[in-house]
Amino acid sequence: MRAVLWRGPGRLLLATVAAAAGFTTAGAQIRFTYSSGQTVSPAYEGWMPTPNGFAMYFGYMNTNWLQEFDVPIGPDNAIEPGGPDRGQPTHFYPRRSPFLFTVDVPKDIGTTELIWTLSTNGKTEKAYASLKTEVGGDFGSLRDELRTNIPPELRVEEPKHRSVRVGEPLTLIAFAGDPDNLPARRDGKSQPRNASGQMAGESAAPAVPRAAPPANPANLATLIYRPPSSIVPSSGPGLRFSWLVYRGKSSAVTFTPDQMKTWTDTRAYANSPWSPPYTIPVPPADGKWTTQATFAEAGTYTLRAVASDGSVFTYDNVTVSVGR
Repeated sequence: MRAVLWRGPGRLLLATVAAAAGFTTAGAQIRFTYSSGQTVSPAYEGWMPTPNGFAMYFGYMNTNWLQEFDVPIGPDNAIEPGGPDRGQPTHFYPRRSPFLFTVDVPKDIGTTELIWTLSTNGKTEKAYASLKTEVGGDFGSLRDELRTNIPPELRVEEPKHRSVRVGEPLTLIAFAGDPDNLPARRDGKSQPRNASGQMAGESAAPAVPRAAPPANPANLATLIYRPPSSIVPSSGPGLRFSWLVYRGKSSAVTFTPDQMKTWTDTRAYANSPWSPPYTIPVPPADGKWTTQATFAEAGTYTLRAVASDGSVFTYDNVTVSVGR
């Protein structure tokens, strides 16, 4: 399935359409999934105000479960006006990657639209971005407190441009924190408040208690194989951090430890916040994530550090030149 945006007078509608014909019977629905051969649909997630204007949020839906794409900046991967390069990815992982990057626009943008054009497997899809919708988070909630949600703090140790050789491990150190602890972890455990490792205290937003995951194998099986209750996969709140390959050949990069997926992999035990029976890990007490990246091929790569609170995100990039 893929996400498609329709524009109408004064509103923006998001709908899901079947990638192939299906039919619905009483109490059952047949849907088709694909390993490869389908397209990537760019997605506009909404906007938030900034001191100088607005930040427009984008992501994408790769309809395939296995096929990944590398689409260079140009006619097949362009955001206009002001592009074609507005900071969008050139590597596309499987399935849904929500809230992956932002494009800053001025306060006087008015009714001007940003259009992201993306061509994969011989087909072209577009996303239209305007100020007609706003960002949701925490399972798509638009409750009032999330309108003032502060994105996570993120600091990646310098330098932002590195050089290594093929097979030589590159150490990456990042610090992240959630300043307002909003949306709060449901297990009530504390997490860093800022990128210096300060822990949440009594002044933090109160966490909502949540019972521990079921330990009984029968209950666990019920959790994993339960019928879907929503067409929108959900990820619980709580600070999390991951590195991903933003530009460059992903299969040539190995991260140690293995990184939590930033794309919506809903399969059981898939190392994904959207995967049952996944629980968001408790962050390091000092807010420090240490990772090694090893490259199997020469080239130029952009690695993206992503810190999320389950609603909004903060990112930073490191460019790596890999020689032989």
